[in-house]
Amino acid sequence: MFALDRFVQRSETQIRQPVDVCLIAEGSYPHIAGGVSSWIDWLMRTQESRTFAVVSVVVGAAPRPSKYAFPANLTHIAELDLQSKLARSRIQRRPVLCHADELAEPLINLIRGGGLAEFCKLNEIVNEPGREMTREDLLDSDLSFDVVRRIYDTVMPHASFVQFYWAYRALFGGLFAILKFKPPTATIYHTISTGYAGLLAARATLTTGKAAVVTEHGIYTNERRIEILMADWISDSVEKGLSLNDPRTDLRDVWINVFESYARICYEASSVITTLYRDNQHQQIVIGADPEKLSVIANGIDVKRFANVPCASAEAPPTMALIGRVVPIKDVKTFITSVALARNRLPRLKALVLGPTDEDVEYFAECKALVDELNLADVLTFTGNVKIADFMSLIHVVVLTSLSEAQPLVLLEAGAAGIPCVATNVGSCREIIEGTLEGDEPGGFVTDLVAPEQLAEATIQLLSNPGLRERLGENLRQRVRQRYASDLSRDKYAALYANLAASSVHSSCSGGN
Repeated sequence: MFALDRFVQRSETQIRQPVDVCLIAEGSYPHIAGGVSSWIDWLMRTQESRTFAVVSVVVGAAPRPSKYAFPANLTHIAELDLQSKLARSRIQRRPVLCHADELAEPLINLIRGGGLAEFCKLNEIVNEPGREMTREDLLDSDLSFDVVRRIYDTVMPHASFVQFYWAYRALFGGLFAILKFKPPTATIYHTISTGYAGLLAARATLTTGKAAVVTEHGIYTNERRIEILMADWISDSVEKGLSLNDPRTDLRDVWINVFESYARICYEASSVITTLYRDNQHQQIVIGADPEKLSVIANGIDVKRFANVPCASAEAPPTMALIGRVVPIKDVKTFITSVALARNRLPRLKALVLGPTDEDVEYFAECKALVDELNLADVLTFTGNVKIADFMSLIHVVVLTSLSEAQPLVLLEAGAAGIPCVATNVGSCREIIEGTLEGDEPGGFVTDLVAPEQLAEATIQLLSNPGLRERLGENLRQRVRQRYASDLSRDKYAALYANLAASSVHSSCSGGN
């Protein structure tokens, strides 16, 4: 753990000093280890000639120590709390600053698929010079209640007002927090997702005239859609039966539509839209990305770091490992089930879950209960957050069971160490494991989602056949070295930053400087 509070506090005095790049991260760096956070740390350290600021978009004011030591070129960090407590002023109520219909209209349009025009309109209303609205005006006033009621009456009067009210505060409370936040002064605003981070990048470029770029690892809207469809805290209030043409909007529709509108705002405001692999681009275009802005920059890793990692001994207990956070999106339960199936044919089997267990304590408890239920306590170990490189020489096969991924660094790191992989068919997993060019040889196996039998069968093949394991591991090692080396990715981002710094965009929104 690293002391973040002191760094943030010290940085408040520096927050207006210009930097080259302001990185905007939602729910990741520097509070979460691994994944996107590791990529952000890598990016700053490889772009040594540029200075960086980071805006970390969070929810709630709980203390959050950093999981990273900060690079020398990171000058300051700002935290943007989407749900900061509203001030309870004893001063007399402020005069109404706008008519409820004026504020409700662009919000209704966002629910119905709007984009940058609606965002600009909201920015003008909320930040009009001389009539600036506060978050209290927007969320805790007679005006705000009137706005909610007008939106409810227009969008979903058939459903529960109470449920809609709280969804409104969650979805648009974050939007209002973005509109009232002043980002660090930078030449380039680089967001690592759409969502609320993407909204902040859009506001920054539209109010400063500086360039914005978005790099999507996974498609943010897809990940939110999965969470929303699985959420038991959202009540279904519309029974559509078998109808394909029911025009009524349900609460899940509202959540999904708004996040798609947020993505559209980010895409429209960005000068460049990058992603890690080409298959993502179709989904970006469907949501509203301009094909002319699209670019692919694959992840890169330091292949030399893993070049001398010895392969796990063929005499050691066969060991399979999942490397990742213990959270539902990683579908750790399917991994556990596949371990139980594989153990039936490999009595000496060992399994590791290498990654933080404290991000979703309820899910972690469910995973531990499943381990006990399947009598795997002597087989499977949760290590918590560890240095992955220290375990590579113990692992025969890396398994990834995620429901959603982008371009998983764990597959690239395993490949650099010559370890074959078994992964679900998400993101660029197939591209990494099987290759994309004629003559590419496989570096493991790809399975369907939530398919423990397939995962177990593929893993058993590799664990019981040292020759196959070595051959596929070497195939993956060569592919990673040739196509995913850190130097290749570093140079592409250096060129991107140079091009964006040499250009500028003109502000198309007024207000909120």
